[in-house]
Amino acid sequence: MKMTPTRRVTLAATAVFLLSLSGSVTAIHAIDRLQANSVPQQALYLRSTKVLRRLSLGYTGLLADIYWTRAVQYFGQQHHNDSGDFRLLSPLLEVTTELDPQLLPAYQFGANFLAPKPPNGAGLPGAALALTQYGIAHNPDQWRLYYNLGFIYYTELNDYAKAADAFKRGSELPGTNDFMPILAARMAQHAGEFDTARMLWFTTYQSTKDARIRQNAVEHLLALQVDEDITRLEQVIQKYRAQTGHLPSSFGDIERAGFIRGTPADPKGHAYRLMPDGRIEVEDPKKIYFITKGLPPGAEPPQPPHEPQPDLK
Repeated sequence: MKMTPTRRVTLAATAVFLLSLSGSVTAIHAIDRLQANSVPQQALYLRSTKVLRRLSLGYTGLLADIYWTRAVQYFGQQHHNDSGDFRLLSPLLEVTTELDPQLLPAYQFGANFLAPKPPNGAGLPGAALALTQYGIAHNPDQWRLYYNLGFIYYTELNDYAKAADAFKRGSELPGTNDFMPILAARMAQHAGEFDTARMLWFTTYQSTKDARIRQNAVEHLLALQVDEDITRLEQVIQKYRAQTGHLPSSFGDIERAGFIRGTPADPKGHAYRLMPDGRIEVEDPKKIYFITKGLPPGAEPPQPPHEPQPDLK
């Protein structure tokens, strides 16, 4: 019986599919060696993406999904066992994202697995940063990846300046969340970058019609002015001390020494208070929200009763 061209194409496609399926099954069996206590962690699975691509015969998305599933299972198993040993988590995520650089959940959730300290995570913030930066390089239009990057810098590394930069870059993307510029401004303020924070809060105020967000920006601008005023005044006090050998007892002493003019006041017109130990306090901390300076020792920064919270869905 003569084979028609259509039948030849069908048979060839079937053969390719079966070979691909066979390769995928081989990869699955290799990965399944990760079962608990069956083999040492070092000898778990195929690591080479070149080999995996050949085995998949083009079905790299399928293998990426398999590796992502195994990464989730591995993290869950180690977490459940209170192991604290997550040495394979980063390699699993690396293979996953190399096979499919557009697999966004692997970046978003994978970074959350990697960054926090045990028992909540693997305690590998460096690996979380590398994973997220790889994701951004291959998905530069995804603002949520910039959010994840800023969150890692903020919560795990306490690097406010880099967190601010990440949030700011994400805030400039189409379709970004309204709270991204707010987060950027907050981080810049934490980092002491007053000019950057002021610019970001002004931009936030001008770029939204949401009354709550606009009021929030105004309150932060007032707090920013207080923080900057007090930083400058405390520097002046140290200069006065270096020059005279003692702390000033009043702003009049500082004025007579030529460092200031008049009694400095906060943005709402209330005079700052000079404390005996050289610190500066605001007259009433409850009247200016979000300030980080000018508070009595041990006091928490005051918050408004209904500050808008980010919805990052």
